[in-house]
Amino acid sequence: MSAEARLRETLCDFAASLFARGLTHGSTGNISARTEDGGLIVSPTGTSFGRLDPARLARFDAAGQHIGGDKPTKEMPLHSAFYETRGTAGAVVHLHSSHSVALSMMPDVDPDDFLPPLTPYALMKLGRVKLLPFFLPGDAAMGDAVRGLAGKRTAVMLANHGPVVAGKDLEAAVTAVEELEETAKLALLTRGLSPRMLTADQVRAVVTTFDVEWDG
Repeated sequence: MSAEARLRETLCDFAASLFARGLTHGSTGNISARTEDGGLIVSPTGTSFGRLDPARLARFDAAGQHIGGDKPTKEMPLHSAFYETRGTAGAVVHLHSSHSVALSMMPDVDPDDFLPPLTPYALMKLGRVKLLPFFLPGDAAMGDAVRGLAGKRTAVMLANHGPVVAGKDLEAAVTAVEELEETAKLALLTRGLSPRMLTADQVRAVVTTFDVEWDG
């Protein structure tokens, strides 16, 4: 099996796992990965994570031209923006996960630091998550908003929509987006209960010890 064939199988396996655990539903969500030749494989538009076909993934060449497979997700501007601004990105995952979307609707969430410091793991996997405003699905302005961050964030939260996470490979991106959703769930479960969060010193210790990218 070629490296690209393995990558296609791996992408579909991760997508199916996310779907089976309810982290995205119906035909929502999209996922992409960088190929060895600098191109991309991308989930097609209007498809379910639970039923992706490796042979039908959209294929882009290194110049960004669609050269094979089905029509790609309409959220390509998001994926392209992360690959363009983060040279280490090997995969991008966008979900419509319920708890993170619910948290994005709360009026007192900090747009520069979407997730409260409840555990060290979200810090380690994600750094600080930027909450972006609402955009119409597929709006190219979403990509412009990500480019405006100049590669300083590995993850963003689209208000009333869903998280988008870039990682060095598929496993890293999937693990990080899972951590984002679980931290959002914890934030909602403890909302109004005055939970004991990590202190500023504890946050700094995590950032320093684990060499976390930390914008501000």
